[in-house]
Amino acid sequence: MPRITKEEKARNRQNIVEAAGRMFRAQGIDAVGIADLMKEAGLTHGGFYNHFASKDDLAAEVCNASFAASLGVLRQAVEEGDVPAGPPLRRVVEDYLSAEHRDAPDGGCPSASLVIDAGRHTEAVQRSYAAGVEGYLAGFAGEFAREAAEGEDGEVTPEEGRERGVLLLSRMVGAMVLARAVRHVEPELSDEILRTCRAHALD
Repeated sequence: MPRITKEEKARNRQNIVEAAGRMFRAQGIDAVGIADLMKEAGLTHGGFYNHFASKDDLAAEVCNASFAASLGVLRQAVEEGDVPAGPPLRRVVEDYLSAEHRDAPDGGCPSASLVIDAGRHTEAVQRSYAAGVEGYLAGFAGEFAREAAEGEDGEVTPEEGRERGVLLLSRMVGAMVLARAVRHVEPELSDEILRTCRAHALD
């Protein structure tokens, strides 16, 4: 059999990461078998170990890639600045705590969809998750400082910005986890959680 090119190998690896990202977020890491994962990626079962030493290694890479994409959305919002739709953090909150995000657990930010899995897996997975959390906290703190400097609240110290960032991320993730947990049996409660936290996440 002819050997695949470096480009093909890289593409196959990316297909595995993308398929795992969808499946891990929707089903949980432990619920996804390697055979089903490779089928979803359009590859054979035996090829998995040509790319990853273990499923936990893959999970760490998925966590990194998923947070990178999500943090890219935050950076874009910050770069756009204040627009008619609102300031950056308000837009981030509205998008994150939306019914669309809630109803698409296989996509979007991994902060809520992988929060339980991260705590149950290896240090590598936990480090990847923690790095993503730190990315959010840094982005939030910087934007809190900018908004305060340009508004009427005066300056926000780095410590104050980080504290507000921790509160904001915790409110967003907690609200999304709760909203997803009850959305099928108590859809009105799920909507209420999102609506209330959208209104008060930045208080």
